[in-house]
Amino acid sequence: MERLTMQTILILSLVAAAICSGLVAGIFFAFSTFIMTAFSRIPAEQGIAAMNSINVTIVRSPFMGLFVATAILCLVIAVLALIDWRGAASFLMLAGAALYIFASFLSTIIFNVPMNDALAKVGGNVTEAVQLWTAYLRDWTWWNHVRTIASLLASVAFVRALMIV
Repeated sequence: MERLTMQTILILSLVAAAICSGLVAGIFFAFSTFIMTAFSRIPAEQGIAAMNSINVTIVRSPFMGLFVATAILCLVIAVLALIDWRGAASFLMLAGAALYIFASFLSTIIFNVPMNDALAKVGGNVTEAVQLWTAYLRDWTWWNHVRTIASLLASVAFVRALMIV
């Protein structure tokens, strides 16, 4: 009975992590493929205002719960992989968890959030704003590509682990 319960918890955790990391990847994908490109085509002042509005809104949206809960779920999956080692399945579980936690979640905190904070503080100096916006578009989008790919690969790893547990 205990083994069945652990198996059920593992399967439900992997299904949830696959779906959640896939959803996060999709949101990041939208930013990487068309949102940031659209912002780059409008005047810097308007792009900055739009991005600042998104940055304020997103922390109060359901996305934040999804983003953080997925990181916590990945920690649970990593623990489950280590407690009951299942060879390739556990390796995939750890890989998916590491990809999401380090390359998606922590890279957001270390790279994207500080850039968002700097953008929120940009003053009325047009030259300074344009320079910051140009660097922001390049650097923020690059790190967003990293987050997109990591979240997608995490989802794939969780799906593959589900196929062999």
